[in-house]
Amino acid sequence: MHDAGQDILIGIDAGTSLIKAVAFDLAGRQIAAASVPNRYVTQADGAAFQSLSQTWVDCARTLRDLGTKVEGLARRTAAVAVTGQGDGTWLVGARNAPVTDGWLWLDARAAETVRRLRASPSERARFEATGTGLTACQQGTQIAHMAAAAPEMLDQAEVALHCKDWLYLNLTGVRATDPSEASFTFGNFRTRQYDETVIDALGLTAQRGLLPQILDGTQVTHSLSPDAATATGLLAGTPVSLGYVDFVCTALGAGIHTGGAPAACSIIGSTGMHMRASDIAGVHLNQEGTGYVIALPIPGMVAQVQSNMAATLNIDWALRLAGDLMEEMGHEATHAELVARIEGWLAVSSPGTLIYHPYISEAGERGPFVNANARAGFVGLTSGHRFPDLLRAVVEGLGMATRDCYAAMGDMPLELRLTGGAARSQALREIVAAAVGSPVRISAREEAGAAGAAMMAAVAIGVYPEMEACIAKWVTPLLGPVEAPDAALVQTYDRTFPAYCSARRALEPVWDLLALSQGRTE
Repeated sequence: MHDAGQDILIGIDAGTSLIKAVAFDLAGRQIAAASVPNRYVTQADGAAFQSLSQTWVDCARTLRDLGTKVEGLARRTAAVAVTGQGDGTWLVGARNAPVTDGWLWLDARAAETVRRLRASPSERARFEATGTGLTACQQGTQIAHMAAAAPEMLDQAEVALHCKDWLYLNLTGVRATDPSEASFTFGNFRTRQYDETVIDALGLTAQRGLLPQILDGTQVTHSLSPDAATATGLLAGTPVSLGYVDFVCTALGAGIHTGGAPAACSIIGSTGMHMRASDIAGVHLNQEGTGYVIALPIPGMVAQVQSNMAATLNIDWALRLAGDLMEEMGHEATHAELVARIEGWLAVSSPGTLIYHPYISEAGERGPFVNANARAGFVGLTSGHRFPDLLRAVVEGLGMATRDCYAAMGDMPLELRLTGGAARSQALREIVAAAVGSPVRISAREEAGAAGAAMMAAVAIGVYPEMEACIAKWVTPLLGPVEAPDAALVQTYDRTFPAYCSARRALEPVWDLLALSQGRTE
């Protein structure tokens, strides 16, 4: 239980772009936030990694910076919760020292290992247990790749963590992971525990000892250590909750479940996360063996997930193209100025005249299909198309990709809650709503991921008796009005979607041949 004078909960969200620390009052109102840019490195061989030590230094700095914005933060903090970017492999050895840099979810080095494991006779049994298709971003495939290519790293490791787990270790001294990442990578979504069948299917029985204990941050907290107190400016002994993976916390904070009929939530950020809340009996496992089934911090509930490797990264590419052309003509424009032009460009273009597949990530695509060789492209260009048409096709491609992902999980959502930076754009919301054919709502919540983590801490320390009560206070009041899709636009996209799907299936051998010609396959 918390002291009456402790009226603040802190949520830490260590994402791919930023590490944030956000202070909320016990009713869920945001008080202040601090952030620092996250730093990682990518290489031509598909590697994407970041320093474990630097990540902790940056996290501690956000907490100290938050302390400069909130008077008496340390004595007023009832609890801290931490979430962070999912997947990836953060190896820790003796005396809790990093073995090497953390492999991120962006890392594509395990692509060939994914192809090998997907061809295994035990793959379907692994998928049936986890509900999760294999991709190169996951810890299971990355460790399997390390075991073959760099076994010396695993020999030095004592535990394999994820980003938030590493920060939790530095905050509390406890090696642990949460039920969401544990079950979709190495376990069973029905039990939220490790599954030996899954571990064996990955060929990792010899590495079983690297897997940490599983803690549910809505039920268990550990005390902030004296060393962490010195680093962060908070008080030793402050309860710390280990949150679920970041996109689960974001979906929780944005309204994936608010009672009644389960809703769906799409995060339209650098990547696209498309999630449908369900009880275990309602899970739909597709025949292709793709997607995720991830535990929600609500008893008996999970999220079915399909994830696009790139969402707004596609828009960023199109804007860079426009900016480069303007610069060539002597008219420089900032990113913000180009973003401000998007609505105008969309207004002078016609819907459904082009198809764009938004697979612009160098790691390919992972939802609703897995192909590391997948690449973005336009279909249907003529000499009459201009830049506004290309930009509209890119935005429509995000809508089509969203629909493609929900189709792999069953019927379209009854209602779609949108979050992420792009959700602020009315034009993008209209396109996504029409592509999916569902009404949409957005939340006034600024930092949904940090809020979702803080909600877990609120339940853990007894501010709320269970998560449903916390949702009623923190989430439901912040949902905006229902925005119905435009009927004519729905019809246009209903006609376009079959061509979108046919084209992406037909292009798969083309992508593979292109990768072969460029030396991108082993």
